[in-house]
Parts: sequence; C-alpha cells; structure tokens
Amino acid sequence: MKGIILAGGTATRLFPLTATTSKQLLPVYDRQMIFYPLNTLIKAGIKEILMIVAPEHSGQFLNLLGSVLKKYGVHLIFEVQKVPRGLAEAFVLGENFIGKSNACLVLGDNIFENDFSKEIRNFRSGGQVFAKKVADPERFGVVKFDKNGKALKIVEKPAQWISDYAVTGLYVYDNRVVEFAKSLKPSARGEIEITDLNNIYLKKGELKVKVFEGEWLDAGTFDSLLAAGNVVKEKQLYKNFHPIIDQAIKEFNCELKDICRKKLF
Repeated sequence: MKGIILAGGTATRLFPLTATTSKQLLPVYDRQMIFYPLNTLIKAGIKEILMIVAPEHSGQFLNLLGSVLKKYGVHLIFEVQKVPRGLAEAFVLGENFIGKSNACLVLGDNIFENDFSKEIRNFRSGGQVFAKKVADPERFGVVKFDKNGKALKIVEKPAQWISDYAVTGLYVYDNRVVEFAKSLKPSARGEIEITDLNNIYLKKGELKVKVFEGEWLDAGTFDSLLAAGNVVKEKQLYKNFHPIIDQAIKEFNCELKDICRKKLF
C-alpha cells in the first residue's frame, strides 16, 4: 500500500490566509494541518507517501517536511500540480509512484477522529470509502443506501436530496485505480471526479462503504478551520498522533530554535 496526500489547489475560500501559504500549512491547534492526513497514513503502516502540492507553495512543504520524517523510514515524494483538475487526477499524476501497489488517498484538509488503520491494513482489492452523516450533503459526493444498508449509487453534489451520508476524503483502491482514473472524462465543471471513480467500483460490486460516527473535519472555510482547532483541543485529538510524528515535530522545533539562537548571537 502506498499513500497519496492531495495538498494542492488555491483555497480561495480562505483568502487572504492562503494568499501567502497553502491551506494545508495553516495551523490546526498545535501543528500544521498537513500532519493530520500524514498521521492517518503513518498509523496505517504506510511509509511511502506522494504529496501533491501547488507550485507556489512547494518550497514551503519541502522546508517543513523535506527531511523531518526520513530518519523514521517515512519517504515523502513531492509532485507539483500546476492546475487542479479534480481529485481523481491524483492517481494519474501518481501512476509511476503507485507502480504495482494499491493506493490510499487522503485529502490534505481532512481530519478524522476515527482510526481507520485496521481497514487500510486489511484492504486487499476493490475500493473502500468512508461515509459520515452530515447536515449539508449537497456540498459533497453523497451515497444512497438501500434498506439493508447496501450502497446503491454515489452522486456528486446532488441537486435533489438522496441521502445525508457524505463520502469523506479518505479513499482506498486496488492497483486498477490508475487505469480507471485515466479512463474518466471531465464532468460538466471540467474535473475528473472521484465520485465517477467510486461508481466504477460500485457498479462492479467491489466498493465497500463504511459508515462511521466520529468527528470528520473538512477545514476549508474560516468557520470550519476554527471549529477544527476547537474540536482537536476539546477532544484532545492532538494526543492521537503516531509517536513518529510527535518526535519529528519536537526535533524540528528544537532545530529551529537552535538556528534562531545562533542568528541572535
């Protein structure tokens, strides 16, 4: 299993905060947002991770993450995405990186209370997504279930209500995902939709949809960014990080402080 974090885009809803840095480098309580999706992958045992970033912020990601995790056996590779063309494009950009492996994609602004390590580690074939009941399903890809809880279809930002269950930003697929993603046609909004990719697996009867109850934070607006920090503090989600990440951040902080002291004297 290889991991991909999608951390590109312009995040215009967060201007002016994102006029000078990437959304995924903004703080969520005591650390940058990017450490949360990294934690999701590392806790699942994934040590080879492709990070897709925007060109204007690529240097900032390198400064923060370029070598901080290397000594712990976590290998990060950076891919610059000049123009975002949809979530499913991550698998097209990551074709050579994925190689013959399965792949787990997590969106760089998604924070989960739940630990999905077991599901990711036990994955073998097909596709696996994670759904959460939300108050505003029209903003997301929404899954419709039958009376027995079996997924029937997934619709991207439905104009009419079909369900309250949104597909969250964590996706696990087998190696066929690259070819499936390459076969997709852009939607009416000009994007290669992850929903279309999910529906390929669903029509084949090979998509598992796990419904969960814990917090899912999509920190893409001022309010949701603030709420994410508050939830992380109140529920003490900052204690749920893999020791590798906590130690790497501690060492990075000490190194920065040492550099600052040397500059002063």
